[in-house]
Parts: sequence; C-alpha cells; structure tokens
Amino acid sequence: MSSGPTHQPLWTPPETWREQTSMARFMRWAGERRGRAFAGYDELWRWSVDELEDFWAAIWEFCGVRASRPHERVLGARRMPGARWFEGAELNYAENLLLGPVGRERASEGVAVVHCSELRELRELTWGELADEVAAIAGGLRALGVGPGDRVVAYMPNIAETLVALLAVASIGAIWSSAAPEFGARSVVDRFAQIEPKAMLAVDGYRHGGSDFDRTAVVDAIAAQLPTLEHLVLLPYLSGARAGRDGESPPDARNGAATPTRLSWARLRELGEGAPLRFEQVAFDHPLWVLYSSGTTGLPKAIVHGHGGIALEQYKKGLHLDLREGDRMFWFTTTGWMMWNFLVGCLLSEAAIVLYDGSPAHPDLGVLWRLAQRTRMTCMGVSPGLLASCEKAGVEPGRDLDLSALRAIGATGSPLSPESFRWVYGHVKGDLWLFSTSGGTDVCTAFVGGCPLLPVYEGELQCRALGCAVAAWDEHGRELSVGEVGELVITEPMPSMPLFLWGDGAPGQEGRVGERLRESYFAMFPGVWRHGDWIRITPHGGAVISGRSDSTINRQGVRMGTAEIYRAAAAVDEVLDALVVDVPSGGREGELEMLMFVVLREGAELDERLAGEIRRRIREDCSPRHVPNELITIPEIPRTLSGKVLEVPVKRILMGVAPEQAASVDSLANPRSLEPFVALAAARAR
Repeated sequence: MSSGPTHQPLWTPPETWREQTSMARFMRWAGERRGRAFAGYDELWRWSVDELEDFWAAIWEFCGVRASRPHERVLGARRMPGARWFEGAELNYAENLLLGPVGRERASEGVAVVHCSELRELRELTWGELADEVAAIAGGLRALGVGPGDRVVAYMPNIAETLVALLAVASIGAIWSSAAPEFGARSVVDRFAQIEPKAMLAVDGYRHGGSDFDRTAVVDAIAAQLPTLEHLVLLPYLSGARAGRDGESPPDARNGAATPTRLSWARLRELGEGAPLRFEQVAFDHPLWVLYSSGTTGLPKAIVHGHGGIALEQYKKGLHLDLREGDRMFWFTTTGWMMWNFLVGCLLSEAAIVLYDGSPAHPDLGVLWRLAQRTRMTCMGVSPGLLASCEKAGVEPGRDLDLSALRAIGATGSPLSPESFRWVYGHVKGDLWLFSTSGGTDVCTAFVGGCPLLPVYEGELQCRALGCAVAAWDEHGRELSVGEVGELVITEPMPSMPLFLWGDGAPGQEGRVGERLRESYFAMFPGVWRHGDWIRITPHGGAVISGRSDSTINRQGVRMGTAEIYRAAAAVDEVLDALVVDVPSGGREGELEMLMFVVLREGAELDERLAGEIRRRIREDCSPRHVPNELITIPEIPRTLSGKVLEVPVKRILMGVAPEQAASVDSLANPRSLEPFVALAAARAR
C-alpha cells in the first residue's frame, strides 16, 4: 500500500494570519457569546455538529442574515430527510446578496464582479451597477408575467448577464435553473422539461478554445420541446461580439403565431427600465433553484434547494474560504456545475468574484494564471486535473507571473494528488494556503475542505466543515476508527440538503419527501445520509477521499478507491489520464479482470517498458492485487460535462449494455470517447 501523506505539514498558517481570518473572528465571537473558549478548530467543529441549533443560530447572527420576519425556532424536526429549519422566517436570497449582511451595507461604488471571456475584454461591475441591472431584468420578467414559484431557465455561459438573471429571478421569488451552452439539446431538455419552465434565457453561441459554436439551432430545438415555455429571451453573445457590439441586441426575433414569444435581452431590459429594486419575501424553505445530478444514466435528479438554506450555508462557507473585504474570489466553472452557484454565493461576503468563460487551456495552460495576475486574484479555484496538466506541461506560474496578491488556491472535482500539492508549493508559491474540497451538487457545498486556521498536509483535505457531521462507516453502519476507510455519511441534517426532488411523488405534491430522494441518499442507512464516496479521517482531523464507493475496485477482498490507482498511474511521466474498471473475465464464472485504459503523452508508445513501469508504480503505491490484467491506450477518457470520469457506464458497456442505456450521451463532454469501449465490448463478445 502507499505510504500516504507525509507527517510534516507543507504549510502552517502564521499566527498573524490566523488571527486575521474570518474563522478566527467567528470562533472568538461564538466563544464570548457562549461563555466558553474553543481551544481550536476541532472543538469548534464538534460544537457545530453536537449542538446544531446553537451553531446555526450563531451563524445567522454573526453573518448578519437579512430577514423581514424572524424565525420561531431554529430546527423544528431534527431528522433526515424532512428536517424543518428556521420555521416562520421570511427572507430573500438576492436581497441578502445585493444589500449585504445586516449592518454591513454595500458601497455602491465598490467592485462586485470582475469578468471576461474569450469573446470579451476584462471589465468590472460595481455593486450599484449590479443592483441596477438586476432591477431592470427583474422588472422585465415581471412585465412578462413571471411571478413567485414560476420556473425560469437559462442556457447561458459564465458571464455577467447570467449572474444578473439569477439574482433577478431570485428577487421575484421565481425558481432558477441553468445549463451551460455546451450541453446538447437532449441533455438540456432532460433537465428543463422536468420543471416545466415559463421562460428561458439563452445565448446564440459562445467561443471555446478559440473556436466559435453557433447554438441558435440548438436553442430552437430546446424551446420546441418545452411545451410550457411562454417566453424566450435571446442574448447575442456570439454574434454581437463578432460584429464588435459585445452583446448589443438586434431587433426582436420574429414571433408570428409561434409559441413561445421571442424577445431580445435589450428588449427585456427596456421592459423593466426604471423598475425599483424590490425583493419578494419568501419562506426560509421557498425553492431558490434546481440543480441536477450528472445524469449519466436515466433522467438527472432535479434537486431543489431553498432560499434560506443556501444563504445560510454560503454565509458559513465564507468563513471556510476566509473571504475578506477587497478579496477577489475565482473558481473555474460553467453554469452547468454547482460550483457556479457556489461562486455566486461568495458575493454574500465582502469579496468580489471573478467570472471567466472560455477554455482553461487556450491559448495555453497559462491562461488562468495570467488571469490571476491581471485581476489581482486572492483565491483561485481550479480542478485537480488542471494542476496535474500544468505540472506535466512544465508551466511555471510562480517564476513567470506576479502572483503576489494570491493568498489561496482551492481544488475540487476529484481528489488532489500529493504530487499536485508538492507542485503548487514548488512552482506557484511557497507561502500560500492550498486546500482541496469535496462535497456535492446534492447540497451545493463541501462536506470536507479547507480551514485557514489549520496546517496543510500533503494529500489531505484539512477538515470536516462546520455543521457537517461527517463520519466514515462500515457497511453495517458502525463508525470506523481514525485511519480506516469507509462510506462517507452525514449523521445530522444540514440546512442546504435538498428540500425535495422535483417530480418525486404524486403530481401536485412537490415539496413532499418522495421515494426517489429516500432511495438516493437514505436507502443504505435509514435516517443517515450516505453520499457514495470513500473517506478516511486522518489523525490530523482532516480527511482523504479515495473515489466513489460505487466504482471501487475489489481485488480478492482488498478494496481500493480508483483515485489511488489513478494517482499511481499519473506518476508515470508518459501517462496523461487513466480509467480503470473490473469486469467479468472470459474464463471462470465469477472471476473478474481489471482493465486500465490510459491516455499517453504525444509521441509515447505503450511498449513493454512503459507497461512495466505503470504496473510497477501501481504495485508499489497501491497493492500487488491492483495491478491491471491489461493495459489499453485510448485517445481520451470519457467525462461528464462537469469533469467526472465515467467509470460505471464504461463498466456497463464492457459488460454488454448498449451505450445509449449505459450513459446519456448528451451529458458527456466528449461523446465520441465511448467508441473504443463499444468496439472492445463487441470484440469481447465474439
């Protein structure tokens, strides 16, 4: 087995740093209010999960949640599913974000958003400008008849207009949902049709990796399959930029007798011009938005979150991210991933956010590092895959750029390898805070992640998040000891857990806990959330995530998460990416063979030497039992649009399941990547 992380921290926060953090201020404040002294983060976390009501009430007060009506109790029913949080409270998510916490009102001239893309130059949006835009778009939507509870969907990229639209929809009390414009029509319809939208906002196209993608035909195809759609708003993002107008809208598209009616973004804004900024006051659990599971098989789950639960969770995450006045917070994401919603929520703090629409590898892998320099970014969020690619490509951000403003780097989407930890400290900056996080779309947050009070250990996530009662359990529901790998479970409710899954239950009963929600999260351990990841709690109080528990490789009784195997393979210089599955062999019944598919660096060949080196690393770093039976080269690894490796669908294809049944092609970032597996399955069947 791998020796695991080193015992010496890669970075320890200086005392002056610790004292200035938002987390330290909260810890001192909470201790003073409750007549106790927290010795450190571990004691603070323990209090946050043992005394849920006291903790979340403290977050509400410390963070200054705006509410027009106070709550009657913090937690009316301490159960999962079906917990009832802050009953009686009325508030609005957009109001909290645009006006700021109680007692800390926004300065209208302060910068709220810094944004650019492959189509647009770098620009800033002040709090006053953002509020004016939200008021106009909300006024336009109200003029179209959009009201509380109506669904408004967006087929738009990570640009300022999408942020404005989300906040406008939330201010009305309508329900938001979005998909990135790289999604195919079928994938978008599978999502949006479930929630029966009244209006859709869309772009005509986008630019990615230097290439232009016209989406007008796709927009038409989506609209044609949404029978409840009454209004389609079009933003000429691609055509406007090509013509040098940067989003200036052409005349409204022809309506004729067609439904829905079509209008331009400019016309929508004109309809609401001069409208006051006002916020519909809604219940704490009033639906805010609908997010979706990746949908690799079957229809994606339509996950509904509430105004209050998301606001409270995102206020709390500001402590974990240590967001301060003057900060510039960035996470590379698209509007089809929960990290976009997470990034928007960072505006609940006193920081500005940075939006970028484009490829992280165009014109080269330095593009986001140069963006960090240009924007004076203080926290940069990226994928572990990008960091690994930068390492292998020899990118040197610390040598070539001025990253003096950069205080932290975050990573999520997959486990961050020890090698990437070392690369960041050796080639980016030696005195920054590097944190890895892991959570899910299901709760729109991280269960385990970063804490600015704690040291950084190679290969580890620093801590269990405040208010998240995370534990490692065995299959019998027993909590495991420190250092043992088990199922990641949440034993106490969280405010941002799903209110319900849309359509889960009888028609007209939205809001009731249905069977699909129970089966998704509570079937294995009734009353306890099972997330589907392998987790190990470390002696430092941190955690190591070792992949999905439903794609674990079990070899002769020894189970191992695929992330550990990928890490070993990636240590070989010629290997750029990998995927591993175990499938029934052609030999004795019940016998499995382990297949590893690798993407190699250009010019590399999977000869006997390279195959031997890959096997050696896996044998030494993982276990002799997890050395693959066969190594196969492929052009690319199949991934979802949010970057997740499709291990289970690939396994099903190799076991004879038709590809269209094994995976929803429109949910893939690279649909043609399945072709080698289909061909291999056919060959194995002969």
